[in-house]
Amino acid sequence: MIDRSNPRIPAVDVDSQFTDRWSPRAFAETPLTDAQLATLFEAVRWAPSCYNEQPWLFLYAVTAEDRVRFAEALVPANRVWAPRAPLLLFVLCRRRFRHNDQENRHAPFDAGAAWLALALQARKLGLHAHAMAGFSRQKAFEILGVPEEDYDIMAAVAVGYRGDKEILPEDVAAREQPNDRKPPREVAREGRF
Repeated sequence: MIDRSNPRIPAVDVDSQFTDRWSPRAFAETPLTDAQLATLFEAVRWAPSCYNEQPWLFLYAVTAEDRVRFAEALVPANRVWAPRAPLLLFVLCRRRFRHNDQENRHAPFDAGAAWLALALQARKLGLHAHAMAGFSRQKAFEILGVPEEDYDIMAAVAVGYRGDKEILPEDVAAREQPNDRKPPREVAREGRF
């Protein structure tokens, strides 16, 4: 479902899935179906990775009780809105390769590809995904029971249908719109730095 009211205008022709993806904070509490959850995580499964390692793991909460528990790791500014989303999750990446037990320095990059797969699939389902860096890693490790020696926690993500921005505090509601991007010359250059 593409949002035709989106004011973003790309510098050159690009598929609308890229300009249509943005990160709202106002989520309706409408639950996701099991089929929607399966579809989101199937998209994650097909993300590319170094050595086909697929080092990501998405730990998720759908019940109100689990979402509140997960939200305890979020910074207060995110705790204001994120628990309303019907799906709250954390994106993890495994620190070492399975085939040789060496450090996998590409794991965060690969987990980022998996996150984008989820975000784009969410839009295809009429949903939005909002990734958050604002969380306590230590609290998230405790809440999730994740072995810190094996995994890193890269991001928290809220997923759901857009809600009315009036449910947000005034200062947060004021930012509830797609933002712009840097010009192309600032994100890609030919040749040397």
